Amino acid sequence: MLNEVFLDDVLEYFNTDRGEEMTEEMSARVLQQCQNAIKKTIYLNTQYHTPAEIVEIMSDLIGQKLDNTFRMFPPFYTDFGRNIHIGREVFINSGCHFQDQGGIYIGDHALIGHNVVLATIDHDLNPFDRHNHYAPIHIGNRVWIGSNAVITKGVHIGDGAVIAAGAVVTRDVPENTIVGGVPAKVIRTVDVNSDVRR
Repeated sequence: MLNEVFLDDVLEYFNTDRGEEMTEEMSARVLQQCQNAIKKTIYLNTQYHTPAEIVEIMSDLIGQKLDNTFRMFPPFYTDFGRNIHIGREVFINSGCHFQDQGGIYIGDHALIGHNVVLATIDHDLNPFDRHNHYAPIHIGNRVWIGSNAVITKGVHIGDGAVIAAGAVVTRDVPENTIVGGVPAKVIRTVDVNSDVRR
């Protein structure tokens, strides 16, 4: 397992989107943590676990004691695991992919649909220098993300927002709005005191 002191250095690198290349030692430690995440997700995904066991497995995977209100339907995939932060009463449906090096923050009462991709990394456009760029994804409280949506790095989704199925979200989403499409655009707002309005 990755040494916790060294993990802090790795997370600081990811969380500040440093421009310089990782050291050889840091790259080796990141690969070690990625292999650890693969091992734990294979265990999660290839046999039945009770809801309580899933809470424990995910707590171990992300390094955060999850509340017992957390629910997930496997399979679930992540390529790092230790930069995922999950609030209370969160539900994650099956087939989701969290590319979390840049940081994924999920608020309370969030609902995440089938096959959602949260991608906190992209690459430089220069074809001779495709180094990584990292930025966190922040998902507010009571957000609902529909099936097959993709959220890209650096996006903040406001409280109460709805992401339509299949949307590709590349910009921040205001609270209590519904967005959809490729790229996602505001469709309408949600009146939290009544029905959906245009």
